Amino acid sequence: MGIQYSAGGVPAQGTPAYGAGISWLLAAVVVVSTVGLKFFGRGIWSSAAVLLGLLAGYGLALALGRVSFDPVAHAGWVMVPMPFHFGFAISASAILGFCLTGFVSSIESIGDVCAICENNAGRPATDRELIGAVSADGVGTALAAVFGAMPNTTFSQNVGLIAITGVMSRHIVTLGAIFLALCGLAPKVGALVTTIPIEVLGGGVIVMFGMVASSAVSMLSGVTWNQRNMLIFGVALSLSLGLQLEPDAVGHLPETARILLTSGVLPAAFVAILLNLIIPHEAG
Repeated sequence: MGIQYSAGGVPAQGTPAYGAGISWLLAAVVVVSTVGLKFFGRGIWSSAAVLLGLLAGYGLALALGRVSFDPVAHAGWVMVPMPFHFGFAISASAILGFCLTGFVSSIESIGDVCAICENNAGRPATDRELIGAVSADGVGTALAAVFGAMPNTTFSQNVGLIAITGVMSRHIVTLGAIFLALCGLAPKVGALVTTIPIEVLGGGVIVMFGMVASSAVSMLSGVTWNQRNMLIFGVALSLSLGLQLEPDAVGHLPETARILLTSGVLPAAFVAILLNLIIPHEAG
């Protein structure tokens, strides 16, 4: 995703603009600025390396005329969300799909919390922390449905953000949540965010997802890699990646099933959990 964004994003695919030098320049400025400030900066310059890197890329895009403020001019100042703005309906297929998606989201949340605790606090996540994270996702998703928003889920990019900044205080996260909630009431703020070129976001995504991958490798390094664990990991990874890279292999299935099976996360989680329950811990 980071490479796709850095090259110009989906709208630019198939056009000469995709992969243009100016696109890679914007993404590179974000990556270089972020890494440079993190390791050569001090104090706030180091802690805010990701934000400052995005601002550096945005500033360059602004100087090059790649930013349009038309969305900001047409957006209102204040908007209060209305419950059930799009109506209310019950669909069995939608309920099933969201339940399965919620199951996957819970696994993602557990993985993110474990990665944060193990890589930043130097300890495993407690049951209370895991239960709290999954419960917060559920409550957030329920509230999102009332106001016509997307389901709530933890973003793995935040694992990389915490790893880079070293800040994992709940009080800081709470203040950030309040700030974002207030920004959600101001359409102009949302419109301003949409003016960020996708190449600038691509540079940030490269750094964030890179940190997510390194956090996962760090967690896996603590696993005892016997034949049982290698088999479970290998089958789950192979099946999930295969279905994601070759979605036509399940093209005969219903649309909901195709989306879930080619998501990568659902088949990997389902197969790993199933094999972990079935395969004995000792041979024979």
